[in-house]
Amino acid sequence: MDGAQPAPPARQGPHLLTQLPRVAVLFDISRLLQTGLDREELSTLVGLTENGVNPEALATVVKELRRESAQLRAAESAAGRNAAADPPSRT
Repeated sequence: MDGAQPAPPARQGPHLLTQLPRVAVLFDISRLLQTGLDREELSTLVGLTENGVNPEALATVVKELRRESAQLRAAESAAGRNAAADPPSRT
């Protein structure tokens, strides 16, 4: 033997097994509050706050992204309606 230490086993996120029950409870609360977050999104946001991201700033970013997404969907929908209403031009 050369004295090298074996590599530690790979982990998927910090304490994945201990996180699952907590995320499940937080997800239930999230559903009750009608946040619209799925488990993956909620888990990501919790991880970010645990790593020091300001929760209020994070909430502001999420709200802004949702607002921008709704505006893009509305613009795409309007563009689709306009394209369907305009007859093809003859040249």
